[in-house]
Order: sequence, then structure tokens, then C-alpha cells
Amino acid sequence: MGAAFSPINPFQAQIAQKLAGLPLLAGWLFRVCVMGVALAAWIAGTWRHAMKTRRPPEDAGVQATRFSARLTVVLVIVLATFAAFIYGVLALGWDFGQMAALFFAMGLVAGIVGGLGAGGTAQAFVNGFASMAYAAMLIGFARAIFVVLDQGRIIDSIVNGLVTPLQHLPLALCAVGMMVAQALIHIPVPSVSGQAVLTMPVMVPVSDVIGLSRQVTVLAYQYGAGLTELVTPTNGAMVAVAAAAGVKFGDWLAFAVRLYLVLLGVAALAIAVAIAVHL
Repeated sequence: MGAAFSPINPFQAQIAQKLAGLPLLAGWLFRVCVMGVALAAWIAGTWRHAMKTRRPPEDAGVQATRFSARLTVVLVIVLATFAAFIYGVLALGWDFGQMAALFFAMGLVAGIVGGLGAGGTAQAFVNGFASMAYAAMLIGFARAIFVVLDQGRIIDSIVNGLVTPLQHLPLALCAVGMMVAQALIHIPVPSVSGQAVLTMPVMVPVSDVIGLSRQVTVLAYQYGAGLTELVTPTNGAMVAVAAAAGVKFGDWLAFAVRLYLVLLGVAALAIAVAIAVHL
């Protein structure tokens, strides 16, 4: 929900606003309000599913870990890392290399401070690598789908075919149609930043011609692409998390699809409100 509705996501909202010629963080209050509604809907759906499927723990004798001073320091290290990550991305233009180095350093420091020692920290890294090997392979396969479509010049035809009919729709339907088109485009284009670079130069002129606000065009991209990350099998990160958690992709879809459709409805309503208030 944070990625799909965030006003500060540098890989999604901010890159799209930059490509649309809008000030960064423009419309942040509206996005925060919509994010609150969407987050509440997701929490309610998750809570309902949890209560329906709840069962006693397999090992009733497991005791909760005491939150010691050492663990408190580790938590502070993690929070400080995320603060540095946000500053680096927004102010210093960090890319994946710098971010990977930052989180690698966090793992080393957290392991040592947490009492694992040098050997235990190294073994924890090895265990982590082993558990993510299968997930990394899935990410590679998902990325390969996009490479084939991109190098085969298929993506441009898909974008053109989806955008062209939107020009003949009423304004509100065109905005919602843009969101649906962005959702469909995100299946073969799993990168939200790559999708912004690919689609915004096409969507923005269309919105200018029909009199649709560029901010609403960014919202249509943000909601369409961001929410589809929940259900598309080409999203390597989502598939990797499901694999690491031992959840089959079919089981995940059975849980997520209904909430996904509800959230698309929330997004469509938000777009209609944005048009009404001339965002």
C-alpha cells in the first residue's frame, strides 16, 4: 500500500511527476489521504482472512523473545539505516548499488551488535543467501520476460494499442481507462520506474489534448502500476517474498485478488475526486 499510494516513492510517484513536468511532492496531502483509506481496506481484509484461518500454534511451548537492550539497539540501527536510505535516494541520487551496500553494512553491524559475533554473522549471511537462492532465480525469470518483450520491440506496440482508444472516452472514463491501461502494461513491464519512463511521455500529451490534469495522469499511472504489483507473476520481488515465506503463488492470488479489485475501486474513486477538485 505504501508503494502504490505513497507521495514520496522515488521510483514511482516522484519519477512520474518529474517526467510530467510537475513539482516533486505536489499533491502529497491528497495522496496521503487516499493511502490512509487504502491501507485501512488492506488491514481490514487481512484481519478478516486471519480470523477465518486462525489456528493454534504448532508448538504451544514457544516463549516470546524478551525485548532486551541489545535488541533495542539493533532496532535503532535498522531504523537509522532506513532514514539514511531515504535521505540518500532523495538528496544524493543513490541507486541500487549504494542501497545494497547500505543494507549489507546494516546486516554486519546488526549481527555483531546483536551478539552473533563475526562467525555467527557470517553464517547468518550464508543462511540468508541459501534461503533466497530460489527467489533470486524467480526474479531472473521474471526479468527475462521483460527483456524478451523489450528487445523484441513488443512493448511499444502494447502501449500504443492500449492508449489509442482512450482519446475517444469522456474525461473521467479516460482517467480510469489510463489506470486500467497502466495496470495491464505492468504485467509485461514489472519495473515501476521503467514503466514511468515508457508510458508518461505517451500519456502526458494525451492528457494535455483532452484537458486532463497531469497530476491525475500521474495518479492513474501510480495506482494502476503500483497495485498490479500485488498480483502479477512478473513482479520478481513479490514472487520472491512469497517463495521465501513458503506461500504458493496460487494461494497468494486467492487471498489478494479480491482485495486488489477493491483497491482498484478505491483508486478509481480517488481519481474521480481528484478530477472534481481540479487537482
